[in-house]
Amino acid sequence: MQILSANVLRSVRLIATDMDGTLTRHEKYTPKLLQTLTDLAVANIPVLIVTGRSAGWVNAIEHYLPIAGAIAENGGIFYRKGMAERLIELPELQLHRQRLAQMFATLQQQFPQIRTSEDNAFRITDWTFDVQGISLLELRQMECQCQAQGWGFTYSTVQCHIRPLGQDKAIGLKTVLSRFFADYDFREVVTVGDSPNDQSLFDPALFPISVGVANLAHYTDQLQSLPAYLTQAAEVEGFCELANILLTQRAA
Repeated sequence: MQILSANVLRSVRLIATDMDGTLTRHEKYTPKLLQTLTDLAVANIPVLIVTGRSAGWVNAIEHYLPIAGAIAENGGIFYRKGMAERLIELPELQLHRQRLAQMFATLQQQFPQIRTSEDNAFRITDWTFDVQGISLLELRQMECQCQAQGWGFTYSTVQCHIRPLGQDKAIGLKTVLSRFFADYDFREVVTVGDSPNDQSLFDPALFPISVGVANLAHYTDQLQSLPAYLTQAAEVEGFCELANILLTQRAA
């Protein structure tokens, strides 16, 4: 990974970014973030949030923040201007939720310490439980169990996700860009993240300009794909570092 510089961002016209650990500091928004998002909107640099957070949470976030849209549940649902669009095909919803609950119960038999996340009641496409207190070995064992039962699995700094196979951030982002932002080439998009949950956004074959905020360094040995560039600052300060470069270029 190289340190982020102005030169690599000359072609960027749109930002697609993770939320927790990337737009937050200690899991909270900051006044600087709100001002930076406003400045990007004024400069006509759209921001798409691509998060694992629940549909219920993201629906509200998209409404209040000055962003172009938000993808929830790691590519499950897209919110934009009061519109919601499911990005994956699901069986009958009640049956789908029951199957997710069964997979979680299976994991809980082997790992009794895991607890359903507080936002799970507001989810549609996936099931989440808190990542705190789970070792890397246990995470890998959970992933193998989920795959054996026909489910995908990923984790972030906040949560573990049981999800349909083929549902991830990159697939969801590609779908949204193709449907709603067709004027933007993928080479004009910078993807940003901070954890293993974001590694599909770091795939150079899909998104050649990818950035990790500095706190991603804690996870580099757990990633199959690394971002091309790394900010010097961590969490939201790293995002603002990236945004400041783009805003300075736009003003020049």
